[in-house]
Amino acid sequence: MADTERVPTVVVDGVHITYTVLDGRSGTRRVHAVKGVSFVAYRGEAIGLIGSNGSGKSTLLKAVAGLQPVERGQVYTQGQPSLLGVNAALMGDLTGERNVILGGLAMGMSRAEVRERYDDIVEFSGINEKDDAVSRPMRTYSSGMGARLRFAIAAAKSHDVLLIDEALATGDARFRRRSQRRIDELRAEAGTVFLVSHSNSTITETCERALWLEAGTLRMDGPAREVVAAYEEYTGAGKHPQT
Repeated sequence: MADTERVPTVVVDGVHITYTVLDGRSGTRRVHAVKGVSFVAYRGEAIGLIGSNGSGKSTLLKAVAGLQPVERGQVYTQGQPSLLGVNAALMGDLTGERNVILGGLAMGMSRAEVRERYDDIVEFSGINEKDDAVSRPMRTYSSGMGARLRFAIAAAKSHDVLLIDEALATGDARFRRRSQRRIDELRAEAGTVFLVSHSNSTITETCERALWLEAGTLRMDGPAREVVAAYEEYTGAGKHPQT
């Protein structure tokens, strides 16, 4: 894509995020989760976020989605970012079928759109491959089945910005391939996709760009394979404890 055609969809400008957590010794303590992070994402990009546990990846994703306030700096987005999944709309005592309807509505689809895409959502999720799981309450699903259904609901609709946190880590290789193809389609529809994953191979297979966060700071931003290689060298050298 030529530089003249690059359309920014997310601008993160010097963002700092802190929050308070309970501490058994002092009662509460402040955590500085994201420290002065800046980057620009463009339409049609798939961007992976990598880093150690507790490095601020999911916190940053929530800030882009508008679900986590920032203490300093600014987050600018084009349209309404959608964070996968739709946990607030999915209810354990309702069947998968009812949750597909509620989840689709929560993602901004009309009832007609949900009806039109219902069969594709269920087929994509793979939850009915062994039994009629879609007619059972979601509380009977494994965590992987629930995550696959959430991904299928979110991916049924095009998004200006779609934020995915570990969704591709669920399911078998066939589901991951389906998910990666759908991400490619979403990008082709002029969307931007962010993916947080602990699977470096998933990042390199799905994304052409990666952001490496470590201890709340942006260590590297560049081609996914180069960033993943630098991260693997860093972690393999034992230069910091794994958390």
